[in-house]
Amino acid sequence: MKYGTRAGNPAKTRTQCVVVGVYENNQLSETATLLDKASKGHIRKVLKRGDIQGKTNQTLLLHDVPNVNSPRILLVGLGNSDTADPQRFVSTARTAIKQIKQISAKNTLCCLLETKGGGKGLAWKTSRMIEQFEAGLYDYTEMKGKPTESAQTTEVIDFQLTDKNDQNEVSAAIARAKALTDGITAAKDVANTPANVCTPTYLATAAKQLAKDYGSITTTILEEKDMQKHGMGAFLSVSQGSDEPGKLIIIKHKGAKPKDKPHVIVGKGITFDTGGISLKPGGTMYEMIYDMCGAASVLGTMRAVAGQQLPMNVVGVIAAAENMPSGKASRPGDIVKTMSGQTVEILNTDAEGRLVLCDALTYVDKFNPASVIDIATLTGACVIALGSHATGLFSNDDAVADNLVEAGENTLDRVWRMPIWEEYQTQINSAFADMQNIGGREAGSITAACFLARYTKKYRWAHLDIAGTAYKWAGLNKGATGRPVTLLTQYLNDRANET
Repeated sequence: MKYGTRAGNPAKTRTQCVVVGVYENNQLSETATLLDKASKGHIRKVLKRGDIQGKTNQTLLLHDVPNVNSPRILLVGLGNSDTADPQRFVSTARTAIKQIKQISAKNTLCCLLETKGGGKGLAWKTSRMIEQFEAGLYDYTEMKGKPTESAQTTEVIDFQLTDKNDQNEVSAAIARAKALTDGITAAKDVANTPANVCTPTYLATAAKQLAKDYGSITTTILEEKDMQKHGMGAFLSVSQGSDEPGKLIIIKHKGAKPKDKPHVIVGKGITFDTGGISLKPGGTMYEMIYDMCGAASVLGTMRAVAGQQLPMNVVGVIAAAENMPSGKASRPGDIVKTMSGQTVEILNTDAEGRLVLCDALTYVDKFNPASVIDIATLTGACVIALGSHATGLFSNDDAVADNLVEAGENTLDRVWRMPIWEEYQTQINSAFADMQNIGGREAGSITAACFLARYTKKYRWAHLDIAGTAYKWAGLNKGATGRPVTLLTQYLNDRANET
């Protein structure tokens, strides 16, 4: 989708559809007022008939409104003007794109930037609107046997400016938002790719492609023989059960001086998770193509960062493996030695994400990081605790945690901080090793984070459990959400703006 800006009288603009907002109590937005005036009160007449009351997310499509060049006007309900907030603005954008998809219009003039967004500025509203538009238009069709003919005909959406002086700000916001949504789309695409195609090698190839696409990116792949030299026994205990070799993928964005400390993001990339010898129930095992959404979010964020040309150093690390049962697979009761020198008793081979991550988190200390954030579909317990609305946040540093909370509130890609108090550590103590990889039924997401915390004491660290937010499984509406690419990109933007 292409995005641009326009100014001037919307009634005279040559476009195939104009999208305007109307509030409750027959209150017109600024653009709706201009169109009503041009049409000699036509829109107010429609409102008085009661076909639309201006309630949130109501829509009404008008055709051939007098004295308006566009053959269509889409009215979108904005709710009560006195109680407008950011969430409602985003919901309005989501509603608008659903209706735009159904209209046979190649170009559309969107006049929603003028609407109230709970105190948010033009750049914020532009970015959120493009996010919603791109999400609404997204379809994963790579695996269709025949090319799918999309009913979507919209090619260009222009944003109406009430002040020409806003053009630079909005145009810059469009460029940043397009880089962000390119990253979100890339994350969705790789996450939705089935496991017979999306292997650790596939993820490595995708990371190498990033280096070809962006001059600021370099990619390095550690093979299993390299991991053996580094002593990554926990990681290799997961990958050894599969014919697909594991990969540790390092993606570097160089946007600042070499001496500047990088911010590091680490993604869990289990391309398929059977549970290993601790086999999962078969009924919903197909969902485990999404056990690499942490890796997908790293790929997406690195693409967004490079596209936005952030003036900072960022390192993305992907711990990619397939967890399969075989004669070579690790067994419950095995004890392995991690890169850190600590030993782990594997009581459940289905708690494999923390095993690949612990070695990756030890490895990234070599970068002398400013902060480290790992992202993983780690525990079903987090889904039970927070559902699909908030990502679970755990951290050993209050400033990092606060920064992530702030970024989440700003973008509405929210997180909720949970404890990793020392009292929980006792649940993963082992009689035979330094620790065990599960902590029992209680506080499952917390004890998983406590496990990772034992490998992150040398730097400022946060863990994002995205098990509930990274994907949805709802029939034809299933698929990856692209979260938390928006959150991570905002967090990194905020850090870049600090310097």
